Amino acid sequence: MKHKLHLLVIDPQNDFCDLPPAYLPENPATKGVHAPALPVPGAHQDMLRLAGLINRGRHGLTAISVTLDSHHRYDIAHPGFWLNAEGAAPEPFTQITAADVREKKFLPRDSAALPRALAYLDALEQAERYRLMIWPVHCEIGSWGHNVHEDVRSAYNRWEDAALGTVAKITKGSNPWTEHYSAVMAEVPDSADPDTQLNQALIDRLAEADLVYIAGEAGSHCVKATAEHIAAQFAARFGEEGLRRLVLITDCMSPVAGFCDQYQDFLEEMEESGVRLAQSGDVLQELLLNAGR
Repeated sequence: MKHKLHLLVIDPQNDFCDLPPAYLPENPATKGVHAPALPVPGAHQDMLRLAGLINRGRHGLTAISVTLDSHHRYDIAHPGFWLNAEGAAPEPFTQITAADVREKKFLPRDSAALPRALAYLDALEQAERYRLMIWPVHCEIGSWGHNVHEDVRSAYNRWEDAALGTVAKITKGSNPWTEHYSAVMAEVPDSADPDTQLNQALIDRLAEADLVYIAGEAGSHCVKATAEHIAAQFAARFGEEGLRRLVLITDCMSPVAGFCDQYQDFLEEMEESGVRLAQSGDVLQELLLNAGR
């Protein structure tokens, strides 16, 4: 009997990939070439391995879902939202705390945004998962950087043609008032915005599978946050058996530079909880077996 094997690909987008020159198209607006805004070291090779896995094992996959980081330029985690004490935008990779704002080390560029921004920082820090990080503007909706890595898209297009199905696309991050690493929910859900709250439809869809394979970028942030939330939801619904349904494809994900320790801690915690860690070659054998080959 064929098993239900679901591949969940987290944010396989150009802005997160350390793409070589051949992958960088001309940008007619700047007379230069497009370049990734937040390239993760190793991500291009991750995506090539993932594309190869989909191409060779596609007949064993019963479902594919892809998440898409989808931001506006004006966003609480982008430089243009803030001013430092000198009146300049903070540099990318600056961390801003609630205490910093109260001490006026950083303030919103729009003074009317101060109460809401401060309330957000307080709630974020109370959750004890992340502190606000200022990222380069990335995955702007409609931009080249928002697009899926070409090899991955071509591979899942072939799966769609073979399966006569569609790859589910899950967008996240379009609310400018909260960070949204996880495809399951934002770091601080907005009570007025259902898109920031628990994505029950995604959890229900994944729960139909016998195994959920998880890959994508970056392992230290969006993969980590999404996998943690899925694991919590599966554990609540199925107990330990639910955690054994989850498989992290570790050679198809990489951490943001400087966050390797956070990434390794995540992998260790997932494995200790019962989530399986696997390489793409091992997963391929499972897919081929499921396809009857």
